[in-house]
Amino acid sequence: QVQVVESGGGLVQAGGSLRLSCAASGSIFSINRMGWYRQIPGKERELVASWFSSGSTNYADSVKGRFTISRDNAKNTVYLQMNSLKPEDTAVYYCNVRGVSGSGYGFFEVWGQGTLVTVSS
Repeated sequence: QVQVVESGGGLVQAGGSLRLSCAASGSIFSINRMGWYRQIPGKERELVASWFSSGSTNYADSVKGRFTISRDNAKNTVYLQMNSLKPEDTAVYYCNVRGVSGSGYGFFEVWGQGTLVTVSS
C-alpha cells in the first residue's frame, strides 16, 4: 500500500508565504505524477499544480507566478511553495499521487488527508 502525508498548512497574512510538503511512502515502484489540489467548502476540488515524471509542471492560472511545485526524488516528496498569498487562496489543500505499485498491484492513486491554509486580509 501507498500512504501520503501532507504538512505545512497554517495561518498567514496576505502577502506572506507558506510551503506545503507531501511525502509518499510504501510499496512504490515509480511515481508518474504528484499534484496539489484545493477545495473550499461548497465548491469542487480544483487542481493547483502538477509535477510529472518527465520533469514538466503545470499550474492553475490563478496561481501562476506565485506558486512553485518541486520534487525531491530521493524522498518521494513534492513541495508547493506559495508566495504572495491572497485571502482567496484559503482552502484545504490535498496532495494526489499516481504511480506504479511495487507490490505487483499495478497502478495506484492516493490522496492525502488535506492541510488547511488560511490567508487573512
